[in-house]
Amino acid sequence: MNEHVEFAPMETEADCIASFALMQQLRPHLTDAISFAEQVQRQRQNGYHLLAAREHGRVIGLAGYRLTENTLYGRFIYVDDLVVDAALQRRRLGEQLLERVREETRTRGYRYLVLDTGLHMVLAQRFYFRQGLLPRGMHFSQDLSQ
Repeated sequence: MNEHVEFAPMETEADCIASFALMQQLRPHLTDAISFAEQVQRQRQNGYHLLAAREHGRVIGLAGYRLTENTLYGRFIYVDDLVVDAALQRRRLGEQLLERVREETRTRGYRYLVLDTGLHMVLAQRFYFRQGLLPRGMHFSQDLSQ
């Protein structure tokens, strides 16, 4: 089913622009491909990586993650973005992307892979449970722009 899928890092501005439409499925507030590519370049300065699943050259899945460190987990990988084209879900692409991020975590000698998902994202939560991820807390935020 996925024999033509290749996994590769998205490293150039052109790569980011090519991945924009798919990232927009997950992050609809993003409205401009060039601005997105610039943001990815800024995030790279903080350890962000963008991994793509491509089929026949088309980006069909993405995992965006950071190498980071805190007092709770020590050094760990935080998954910011995980998205598979809505028309292609159920092909285990999300599982394959997540497994590649796990491999990166292990290769670096890190113990934890961490991510957040929205409370309203019931299907994503079920997917993460099936992948062996367990809820360890709640993520809180506050909009201070007003």
